[in-house]
Amino acid sequence: MHNTNVSGMLGSRNFYLKQSKTAAKKCFLQLKNSIFAFMKINQLQTLFHKELASLFPKTEIDSFYNILVEHKLGMTRIDRAMQPQFELNREQTSYFTRTIEALRNETPVQYITGTSHFYGSTFNVNSNVLIPRPETEDLVSWILEDIRKEAKIDILDIGTGSGCIAISLAKNLKNATVWALDFSEDAIQTAKVNALANKVDIQFLQQDILKTHELDKSFDIIVSNPPYVRELEKKEIQKNVLAYEPHSALFVEDTNPLIFYDKITTLAGKHLNPNGKLYFEINQYLATEMMEMLRNKGFTKNELRKDIFGNDRMTKSMV
Repeated sequence: MHNTNVSGMLGSRNFYLKQSKTAAKKCFLQLKNSIFAFMKINQLQTLFHKELASLFPKTEIDSFYNILVEHKLGMTRIDRAMQPQFELNREQTSYFTRTIEALRNETPVQYITGTSHFYGSTFNVNSNVLIPRPETEDLVSWILEDIRKEAKIDILDIGTGSGCIAISLAKNLKNATVWALDFSEDAIQTAKVNALANKVDIQFLQQDILKTHELDKSFDIIVSNPPYVRELEKKEIQKNVLAYEPHSALFVEDTNPLIFYDKITTLAGKHLNPNGKLYFEINQYLATEMMEMLRNKGFTKNELRKDIFGNDRMTKSMV
């Protein structure tokens, strides 16, 4: 009985300590909001640097500031230079206090704004989809280099996520019919919102490519940026990616890192039209294994390209 009472007392103490910490944090945020209720725009930039200097380099903090101020206030750098005494109201101050706290917790700025820019377009992003990467823009550019803009072709994007590849191709190839496939219903819904926002017509398919034995039709181009980061490479991944982006879209088992490529290449061998092309974004450490797998699957014309950072990142294959 005595031990039970002690345990109860300790539990109550821990509960009240936790409640006190939560209350203190809330009080701090309220105090900060009160202090800066009528903060000027140039003071806001100072606050960003003061609160984030221990976590990020100056250039990255400036980038966060520019993105978030333009997102929330619609003010460009020129606007801010012309109106250095622009005064924030209480709601705006509260918003920036919360976003600074989110950045301190290393939330990706794209998830804070809910948007990301890719290949000249704006995409809605959330925790159900990966944030589009600049190296994937190189893959889109390569495909567009190879295709006449007026060509009437059928394209399939496997593992579409936010839809950035499929939508970018559809916007630049007006006569193409584009299909986009993903196993995640939430990802498909996000991609549908992006297709509507970017005014393109995409045929969406929700299915697990690893459980797909046949495709419904043949295509002129099949493209995929599937999961390719091995578990052993997690130590190289930034904390904000590990903590916030969907692991199902990132990681594969160390023992079978080419599982998606193997399956997609098999399907492509049966469902590419004559002279059809297969494009992949790949793991930079597995380029040799990728090229060997493609050859073993009957693709005799293979090309490997580097990304903007000088890493082996893309392949193009034909039978």
